[in-house]
Amino acid sequence: MGATRAAVVGAGFIGPVHVEALRRVPVEIAGVLGADRRESERAAAALGLPAPWRDFGELLADASVGVVHVATPNRLHYSMSAAALEAGKHVICDKPLAMSARESGALVELAAARVRQVACVCYNIRYYPLCLQARELVRAGEIGEVRAVRGSYQQDWLLKPTDYNWRVLAEEGGELRAMADVGTHWLDLMLSITGLEVAAVMADLRVVNTTRYRPKGEVQTFTRERQAVETEPVRITTDDCGSVLLRFAGGAQGNLWVSQVTPGRKNQVWFEIIGSAKTLQWNSEQPETLWIGSRDYPNQAYLRNPVMMAPRAAGLSSYPAGHAEGYPDAFKGLFRDVYQYLREGDLAAPRPFPTFVEGHREIVLCEAIQRSWHEERWVRVV
Repeated sequence: MGATRAAVVGAGFIGPVHVEALRRVPVEIAGVLGADRRESERAAAALGLPAPWRDFGELLADASVGVVHVATPNRLHYSMSAAALEAGKHVICDKPLAMSARESGALVELAAARVRQVACVCYNIRYYPLCLQARELVRAGEIGEVRAVRGSYQQDWLLKPTDYNWRVLAEEGGELRAMADVGTHWLDLMLSITGLEVAAVMADLRVVNTTRYRPKGEVQTFTRERQAVETEPVRITTDDCGSVLLRFAGGAQGNLWVSQVTPGRKNQVWFEIIGSAKTLQWNSEQPETLWIGSRDYPNQAYLRNPVMMAPRAAGLSSYPAGHAEGYPDAFKGLFRDVYQYLREGDLAAPRPFPTFVEGHREIVLCEAIQRSWHEERWVRVV
């Protein structure tokens, strides 16, 4: 088996993002697989890749493929990841890992039984260079004891009732949407940076557009085209926005605002980590600056500069200071981490990238958040 030869499954928005990042690592890409033969051929032509497999089973039987990237709708993540692991492939699955904690827990067990295989979840946001630098500062004790975290993840692409995508349907994307789709990115980022564990949650979510208008035909995520098409009304039960209060083991507190209906915010991640000595603040709309606040010394605007960053953060920062790194670079950083690990060959070594264990953790958090929302109370995280 070609240990680092990749296949990308999924031809919507995120599949081509994986392809671009893999080329930049670089990694050899065996091909792309869409929902059917027509979609596979269309994606292959657009991406300059082969589409050599008729279906997922044929892909898994291809001994030249070592790594399967699962970039499909959420409802397929569990079955495809499980099948790929059972076929002896390494797996990089987009988030969320599964539709339920029962499914994600089963994937954790399956991956644990295959110690010679990598099982990664694509939490790319933690690979912004200054997010990696923030982690190194926190873990080195530079900000003191973490007392609180707060922040948000905001978008506007589902602001209008006429905005429609498969993610708004509970049966396709899960019963939580904004919180599971982008809120889990923020939660993973905070837990990755701080090392904190969530003990309990209190959620207040909202369905703003209880009815959306579905085009009678397929639509893609983040497309530029705005064509007049016939639509049909669809009842929506998944969250458009909402807040979560967090209690962490050890006493730290947190709060998170998530929205896919904030006008003007296209894809903003923002956090503030409040320590006993210093505060860190970062905003993905200005990804080259990490703000460091202090009572006793001048505040700092820490500009990304690999020469002055911690070794791990510098090692995953590809360009010199003043040459901006953003969203696509975060995918490249994650994939570089995974494929370098595979090339080094010590699969018993600690895995520096997000694993299925962390993917399962986010699903457990989502189920606690959903329960809190519906029961209007604090819910402990098991």
